[in-house]
Amino acid sequence: MRRIKIGTRSSRLALWQAQFAASELKKFFPELEIELVKVKTTGDKILDAPLAKIGGKGLFTKELELQMEKGAIDLAVHSLKDVPTELPEGFRIAAITKRAQPFDAFVSNKFSSFDALPKNSVVGTSSLRRAAQILSLRPDLQIKNLRGNVETRLKKLDAGNFDAIILAAAGLERLGYSSRIGEILTEIIPAAGQGALAIETRAEDEEIFSLVQKLNDIETFAAAKVEREFLKEVGGSCQIPVGIFAEIDGDKIKIHALIASPDGKKIVRNFEVASLENVRGLGKKIAASLLNSGGREILKNIF
Repeated sequence: MRRIKIGTRSSRLALWQAQFAASELKKFFPELEIELVKVKTTGDKILDAPLAKIGGKGLFTKELELQMEKGAIDLAVHSLKDVPTELPEGFRIAAITKRAQPFDAFVSNKFSSFDALPKNSVVGTSSLRRAAQILSLRPDLQIKNLRGNVETRLKKLDAGNFDAIILAAAGLERLGYSSRIGEILTEIIPAAGQGALAIETRAEDEEIFSLVQKLNDIETFAAAKVEREFLKEVGGSCQIPVGIFAEIDGDKIKIHALIASPDGKKIVRNFEVASLENVRGLGKKIAASLLNSGGREILKNIF
C-alpha cells in the first residue's frame, strides 16, 4: 500500500483544505494511506502585525517547503492566494483545485450589508487590497487591522472590536460559517487565486505529481495562470493593493484587475475579454496596461 504525507498549517481552515485534498485523492486511489503533518509557518507565528509589514512572500509556504525538501512530507496544500508567484527551485504547483466562491464576504452582527454601515464604522481586515477598495467605495469608514485565523477574527468581531469584518467567503463556507455571511462583495476584486487550493510538490517527484494531477481543474488552472502572471508582473506579493479575477465563460476569459493606493483615493482598473486561444501573455499585458495608466506611480509611492 502506498503511503503519502500531506503537509499543512494547523489552523482549522488549513486542516479542512488538507483533509479535502486527502479525501479527493482517496476517491481516485482508495488504497492510498494518507497522513496529515502539521507545520507551523512564519505567518502563523506573527499575529500582531499586518501581513504587509512582515513581508508577503512565502509567509505561509516556506516551512512547508523545507519539510518537503527533507522528505518529511510528500506534498503541501495551500490557499493559492498565499503562494508566491515564484516558487523556490525544486518545487512546482502540481495541481489547482476547482475554485470555490472567489469573492470576499461582509460579516457584521449589527448591520445587514456593507451599504448599511453608518459613517465612521470600524471595519476589520488585514489586507491592503480589501482596505483600499473598501475606502474607495466608502471613504467615511475606518479600517482597523485584523489578523488571526477565521475563528479568531469572528471572535474579535463578536467581542465588539469591529462593526464589521471582511473575510474570504470561501473560508467561511468551508468551515460551516455561511450563516455569518451578510453579503458577498462582488464589487471588491479578489486576490489572485482566491477560492482555489494549490497542491505543491517537489519538482522531480513524478509519482506524486501523477497522483495529484487527478485533483487539477483545467479551467481554474488556466484562470489562475493569468492572475498569477499579472501579480508577478506588478510586484509578486499577495500583500500589495492589487486585485485580479479571471473567469472562463465558454470559449472566452473575462478579467477584472486593479491597482489601488492604500487609502483608496487612486485606483486604475482594467476589464478585458479575450479568447481562450489568446491567453498566452495576457496577465503581463493587463499588468503593463495598468502600470502605464498610473499603477506604477501608485505602487512606487507605497514602498
